Amino acid sequence: MSCMTERPVVKRTARAILLDGDTDPRMILIKRTKPGQQPYWITPGGGVEPEDGTVVEALHREVDEELGAKVTDVVPAFVDTVPHPEGGAPDGVKVQHFFVCRLASMDLSRRHGPEVEEPCGEYEVVRIPFTREGIASVGMVPPSLRAYLDANVEGVRALLADDLG
Repeated sequence: MSCMTERPVVKRTARAILLDGDTDPRMILIKRTKPGQQPYWITPGGGVEPEDGTVVEALHREVDEELGAKVTDVVPAFVDTVPHPEGGAPDGVKVQHFFVCRLASMDLSRRHGPEVEEPCGEYEVVRIPFTREGIASVGMVPPSLRAYLDANVEGVRALLADDLG
């Protein structure tokens, strides 16, 4: 058994594995294109702010800002912990909470917040089939999420089943 000390959590994020439709669901991603870099695809979401009461409240705020969207059936699916040295904590970590949820509504004209008002590069909202092929077709980050989804397409869909309880 290793005796690793617990590392300080210096940042937490809330991100949506956002599915639209029941029979052949599509996953909603944001394609990020920055000058001089290869494009990459991220799930909607962002940092938990002090004014957010909970991580789930941060998720709702972020999908509203980035997509003008409302989501339902928010279920914890995956958590990713990565080194994030900042604020005098060289051994600090960032914890990313990924929730599978259903799209209730989306109005891109309602988007607001820093990504919309002062964009660094381009933010394009895209839909991909929520299948192994769809997931493999884009350069989704973080790689740990891509691997989790590839291994668990059926399981993630089951998290939205009516009989989950």
